[in-house]
Amino acid sequence: MIHKILRFFRPRRGLARVLRYPDGKRIYKEFHPLRRENMDQDALKVINRLNRYGHRSYLVGGCVRDVLLGKKPKDFDVVTTATPAQIRKLFSNSRSIGRRFKIVHIMFRGGKVIEVSTFRSVPEHRFKSPEKGKDYLIKRDNEFGTPPEDAARRDFTMNALFFDPRNESIIDYVGGFEDIQSKTLSVIGDPDVSFQEDPVRMLRAAKFAALLDMKMDSTCFKAIRKNREEILKANQNRLLEEYSKIFRTGRALEIFTSLYDTGLLDALFPDAMEATRKKGKTGESEFKELPVGQRLSVADRMLSEREELTINVYLALFMCDMVPDVFLSGPWKRDIHLAEYVRSGIHEFCKSAQISGKDRDRLIQIFIAQPRFHRKGRKGKDRPEVFKKKVFFFEAFSVFKIYAISQQDDEAIQKAMFWEIGPRARPPEPNKIVTTFTGRKPRRRDFEEKRTQETADNS
Repeated sequence: MIHKILRFFRPRRGLARVLRYPDGKRIYKEFHPLRRENMDQDALKVINRLNRYGHRSYLVGGCVRDVLLGKKPKDFDVVTTATPAQIRKLFSNSRSIGRRFKIVHIMFRGGKVIEVSTFRSVPEHRFKSPEKGKDYLIKRDNEFGTPPEDAARRDFTMNALFFDPRNESIIDYVGGFEDIQSKTLSVIGDPDVSFQEDPVRMLRAAKFAALLDMKMDSTCFKAIRKNREEILKANQNRLLEEYSKIFRTGRALEIFTSLYDTGLLDALFPDAMEATRKKGKTGESEFKELPVGQRLSVADRMLSEREELTINVYLALFMCDMVPDVFLSGPWKRDIHLAEYVRSGIHEFCKSAQISGKDRDRLIQIFIAQPRFHRKGRKGKDRPEVFKKKVFFFEAFSVFKIYAISQQDDEAIQKAMFWEIGPRARPPEPNKIVTTFTGRKPRRRDFEEKRTQETADNS
């Protein structure tokens, strides 16, 4: 008896340090709403074939979480004991991607892709007590593991649930089922270590808290505040991908408010946030009251009304207060040339965000074009119909309109209405469109004729 009591108080070792249920807790279908009918039938076919050949396989991550939260899943990811090579042998309609860790994409009709990955192992440092000053950033992540190890290495408890379609049960190693029921966002393991392993997890935590109406537990929130500067170590391509996902939700204001409250926004965009606070009214403390928050609010409202924007437009909304003079009416009277004023004004933002040269040039064009919307030229190249054919017109006009509405500038709003007269302009690059409308996706040929004409006009 005394041995049992001592074992209860003994420090947990190995995986037990990370897992709430080291042996896995089965939640059977009588206690949850997940059913095979809720899941993608092609994903179930993939699992059935893998199981038939002796490879244990489950649905995992967002699809399980979303159904439990009463939402419609966007992606259905499969995890299995099969290696990428074994998966490729079983599915001729597949391809391998990734460098650090091979993942297999299985293609189906209509462009649908089911992502299949092998169970991964946990980094060794997860089994030890955290060491102050140690670099935990994961640079290699390519070792296969077991289901409990795979659950332990994931970011949040709600994303580490496995769904077994054979008996429609959920397998929970980390307490994610209870956290979803209580709408609590919890990090798996030590939050300080987790966020240092992968700093993008901090951004995802803030995003999920806003999108899923969940509350971060106190250890998660405090760890983000403490480690917010670690976000600067994150891969910029991954960050730009996350920004793109945020813009496409139509709830950018809510998500960036969450990022602002955790201190991440000041770490990511220090110059832009300093500029917007200077431009705002004294005493404004909430993000939605700052000029950039007001612009994001307008942009989200436009998306809800089925208008289209682009990623560059959203990025420009963060930079507006760094080049405020371009929005003034009247001729340009500053000593510095307009182009140089814009280029130097947004340089640090573009550099820290590692925005590509092509997109940087487009952003410069967007801001240089702003004074043109205050003029109604009728001669030569200054004619409205000529200006409207420019490749950057759509994005430049979107920024002008959003800025005018957010400032409640009646004169500028009237000018925006003038530029909206006539055929509606379309975004120049279909792959950068931001929309919440789920109707017919833009086809490449919708843009070919317009882009051919724009190229001729700008050559």
